[in-house]
Amino acid sequence: MKHVLRCVLFGVAVSAASAGFAQSFPLKGKPIRIIVPYAPGGVADLLSRIVAQRLGPLYGNQMLIDNRPGAGGHVGGELTAKSAPDGYTIMLGTTTHNAAYAMYSKLAYSPPKDLQPIVLLAESQGVLVVHPTVPVKTVKEFLALARARPGDLNYASAGPGSATHLMAELLKMVGGIKLTHIAYKGSGPAMIDLMSGHVETMVENVSTAAPFIKAGKVRALGVTSRKRDRNLPDVPTIAESGLPGYEAVPYYTMSTAAKVPRDIVHKLSSDIDAIVRHPDLAKRWDELGITPLGGSPEAAVQRNAVETEKWTKVIKTAGIRAD
Repeated sequence: MKHVLRCVLFGVAVSAASAGFAQSFPLKGKPIRIIVPYAPGGVADLLSRIVAQRLGPLYGNQMLIDNRPGAGGHVGGELTAKSAPDGYTIMLGTTTHNAAYAMYSKLAYSPPKDLQPIVLLAESQGVLVVHPTVPVKTVKEFLALARARPGDLNYASAGPGSATHLMAELLKMVGGIKLTHIAYKGSGPAMIDLMSGHVETMVENVSTAAPFIKAGKVRALGVTSRKRDRNLPDVPTIAESGLPGYEAVPYYTMSTAAKVPRDIVHKLSSDIDAIVRHPDLAKRWDELGITPLGGSPEAAVQRNAVETEKWTKVIKTAGIRAD
């Protein structure tokens, strides 16, 4: 009986300590680090900085943006997973961390076990583009050409396991076509070679591709999302253009180490959710070509589960290995 009482009292003490820790979060003057697992300048980096600009004044704390590119985003993921579980280290998570880790067999951490999502931030759209010399103007014509010339068309990506790689592999799987993958170190050089005609096609993020589409340097055939993109209203979705089963929507979360107390996670979630949904940022989201989401940690967990099932199937079907 005394042993049971001691266990109960210990449990109460631990719960009280956890609650007290959460209530004191964040401590004034203690910096909060946002790890961006990619190089500066991309959508992930810009999205992190927008959140930091609003969260810092709200908390009265310095926000430190820490760019840690490498291993397809997993250098930053591992650093976050192994950080102190106190809520002062958070990370901009992408599909790579949330749903597409099946392509790695030798990671030094387990994304689904060692990270936990705080909030859904936003999602973006991709667009299937071709060099103007490719003799197609619609998705149906593109599929017909690819089926007539299996493996002859080269497609560029931002690198193995990137969103641009996965979106193209899903197109191959759903469309029953063969394309040859040419991997680059980022979307920039991939797009340069596409515009130069060294590769024929690519599935690129709308925010990156839109200026080149509007300038006539590449031709847009279809967007990857459920609905047409507001920045490319005349471009149909791939689904409505001949592949009704196709949808690929890269998305972003804020995540942290798995052992950060739930009360702290929910506070961060509530505060970042309010930032994401603030009407003052609507124009900025449009400029970046992303759709703000927001929502609870539980909503992010559910999204991760659905996306993991989808992308694991693509990864296994395509035989994608990134290590």
